[in-house]
Amino acid sequence: MPKMKSNSGAKKRFELTGSGKVKRKHAFKSHILTKKTTKQKRNLTYSAVVVKADEKRVKELILA
Repeated sequence: MPKMKSNSGAKKRFELTGSGKVKRKHAFKSHILTKKTTKQKRNLTYSAVVVKADEKRVKELILA
């Protein structure tokens, strides 16, 4: 059986931290920014950690 391939899209979107958690970016920061408040845009800049419930699925996509 051939090797499993990791998901190309997931590789670009997620990153593993040193402790094994999965980092992600926020959505809604690419366009239509005029109607969003400065505070909202600023808070979307920072990265977040993937929720525990989805972590296993994302790791399977990255590390396959």
